Amino acid sequence: MSHIEYLNALNPKQREAVAAAPGHQLVLAGAGSGKTRVLVSRIAWLLQHEPITPANILAVTFTNKAAREMRERLGDILQLPLHSMWVGTFHGLAHRLLRAHWQEADLPQQFQIIDSEDQSRIIKRIHKAMGLDTEKWPPRQSQWFINGKKDEGVRAGNIQDSGDYLVEKLTKVYREYERVCQQNGLVDFAELLLRSHELWLKDATLLAHYQDRFKYILVDEFQDTNSIQYAWLKMLAGKNAFLTAVGDDDQSIYGWRGAKIENIHRFTREFSNTTTVRLEQNYRSTKNILSAANSVIENNCNRLGKELWTEDKAGDLITVYAAYNEVDEAKYIIDSVSEHLRNGVARSEAAILYRSNAQSRVLEEQLLLQGIPYRIYGGMKFFERAEIKDALAYLRLLMNRDNDISFERIVNTPARSIGNVTLTKVREYARGEDSSLFAATRQMLRNNSFSGRATNALSGFIQLMEDVAEEIADLTLPEAIAHVLHRSGLREFFNNDKSEKGKARVENLNELISAARQFEVEENDDLVTAFLSHAALEAGEGQADASEDSVQLMTLHSAKGLEFPIVFIAGMEAGLFPHQMSLDEEKLEEERRLCYVGMTRARQKLYLTYANSRRVYGIENYRQPSRFLREIPKELIESYGAVTQITRPTTFVEKPSYNVASEIADTGLKVGQQVQHKKFGEGVILNYEGSGSHTRIQVQFARHGTKWLVAAYANLSA
Repeated sequence: MSHIEYLNALNPKQREAVAAAPGHQLVLAGAGSGKTRVLVSRIAWLLQHEPITPANILAVTFTNKAAREMRERLGDILQLPLHSMWVGTFHGLAHRLLRAHWQEADLPQQFQIIDSEDQSRIIKRIHKAMGLDTEKWPPRQSQWFINGKKDEGVRAGNIQDSGDYLVEKLTKVYREYERVCQQNGLVDFAELLLRSHELWLKDATLLAHYQDRFKYILVDEFQDTNSIQYAWLKMLAGKNAFLTAVGDDDQSIYGWRGAKIENIHRFTREFSNTTTVRLEQNYRSTKNILSAANSVIENNCNRLGKELWTEDKAGDLITVYAAYNEVDEAKYIIDSVSEHLRNGVARSEAAILYRSNAQSRVLEEQLLLQGIPYRIYGGMKFFERAEIKDALAYLRLLMNRDNDISFERIVNTPARSIGNVTLTKVREYARGEDSSLFAATRQMLRNNSFSGRATNALSGFIQLMEDVAEEIADLTLPEAIAHVLHRSGLREFFNNDKSEKGKARVENLNELISAARQFEVEENDDLVTAFLSHAALEAGEGQADASEDSVQLMTLHSAKGLEFPIVFIAGMEAGLFPHQMSLDEEKLEEERRLCYVGMTRARQKLYLTYANSRRVYGIENYRQPSRFLREIPKELIESYGAVTQITRPTTFVEKPSYNVASEIADTGLKVGQQVQHKKFGEGVILNYEGSGSHTRIQVQFARHGTKWLVAAYANLSA
């Protein structure tokens, strides 16, 4: 395809972004405005009009799927070999850097990536070794703390002693976690970015090499970058590279997992002479849908400014349904889906979005009652399935005997009569000797430390791993995997399960071999190691395929990047959406952006529904309509149900939803009660947790937002 052809396919603003002179550029790309086309066309333009090669370009996407699509589109346009171009996710590119410079990064050559589940296992083991009660110290809390600190670029050794007992304990877990990972050659997702950033910080020559190589850096979904990603990009860009940031501050919805919306706001300040191009023409939704979405998002402050428009027709009004309760809401939604299906709409063209996963239950019940196939989008992905993780654990241990996570997963899979008592002995010995579990087992066998049965089982496992390592040395990747599946006993184990689940697992193991056949390694990396890294990075992706011919159910967060002809957003109620934990101004703005994202998923028809009462944890909750509904002009809405008109007062103070007459034991207070606090003033009790002296009360204060207070010390008065 010539450059004239792909330029002719662009609108004026897209063309402005694509053909811009060299320099820093911020492309504010609204929903459905063709940002992927612009990114691909910009790279093609640079390669055709600037004195550079593909090796001088680095492009960052947020999913591996997007990276593959970008390569394919560029290949169609340019008809050039693109192997030297770095295109991938932050994690994928950081991994590529560390593989090339493992010694400088203080890593073993065969270091391995661990996913969230493996990370959780390590932390649980650390908690147990430290004698931490999992009720008081949930491992997930430590996991959030560790990943959060890494995303901020903070090591355990850099955390200052603040006298906070909680932080002190979590820091100890973090420090031990770092030690275990370093000893075992393990790298989690957050570590990939942090370690590669540290590599540049300590090796000026290496940094200069990459700064000189990458003349142009292009980043998609810039509004979703976190602190370490921004620092990584800024350091790589240096003073000479030109950075193009493509994103939309109105679609920044991942603050809860570390994304910093301020990154896109500070871009024009920190990268001098930046030009800004706004892509506002939408190619997805009707005028009415866009007008409704614009009306909602304009209530946010500190926006960079953008209003979507379309040449499309006005289209249907936004349907708002007020249900009596969640069952009535679910019935209305599924009845409406059925009507669309009867009118020729494909099942996969209808999506039901919700704020909380718990909302899916009643929707699923109604779909089952009406016999409509459905799927929960973003479910378990291929490389996350148990049997696949078992097979990959064998490969990981074969590549690195010091991988304790893999050892623990497969030493008794399939069952070899190796019990917890035996494994506890191995763990204790390994801890005392500061060795891996594999090395500890081998030494304990020499010392005759086990009973006869355990000795036979463990020596058989150790010998199996040594034999298989030799047997696969000269095999191709698919041959090696097939051999491991056979020798490990995994294939026989799942073959013996005659249920549908057993058959599905055997099919998945066969698919793993097929995946190995199709796998291509980009550089001179060990093939098995590269495949294991590929599997780990794919498992870390946040989305699964949505192509099945089934009605799609998903959270609003999962819906980002997707689009459907017909969209339902359920649960448009105060306390649910916006969520009751998001009533301070900053979190409320992110909730509003989430609503905007949900609304702009719809191409032709948008339904917004809410329930006047909803049963949560067995308690009837009476609800107010979401403030987001009140922000839509009434001329864009057609209302149905228990309440046929939504008023839109000039000033709207959202009343929290609460458990009716829910008394808080031993406090004299109850949820929904107005209270007074000496420092924070007037407020309303939203929620509580715990009991006795440990009771904590959540209060929404008129001037100070939402606070959690210990009841025994809060001195709240009615």
